[in-house]
Amino acid sequence: MIRVYGIKNCDTVKKAVSWLNEHNIEHEFFDVKTCGLTLKQIDAWREALGADTLINKRSTTWKQLSPTDQERVLQPQGLAIVLANPTLIKRPLVEHHDGVSVGFSEAQYSALFHSPS
Repeated sequence: MIRVYGIKNCDTVKKAVSWLNEHNIEHEFFDVKTCGLTLKQIDAWREALGADTLINKRSTTWKQLSPTDQERVLQPQGLAIVLANPTLIKRPLVEHHDGVSVGFSEAQYSALFHSPS
């Protein structure tokens, strides 16, 4: 099952979910603000993607962190900060058959979710 993590009012998340719906691809959506993420889950994403890919440094949440916390978030010991501030995670984050990915583009999703004929 494909799992999409994001926030409901994010335009990119809406585009990703709409694309999946239009292509009849079964998926579940999880709002990171309310779904109850775990440190283990965030750590697995960080391991799979790397902190620089996982963390949204353009977010308002990132900009509100102190420089010390910004540095800590990029280290394994900073996972608790991400857990407390899940909007630091780039959106959408998608768990799929090939692993984990972030962001949305039609080309990316076509490659991930449509097997070659």
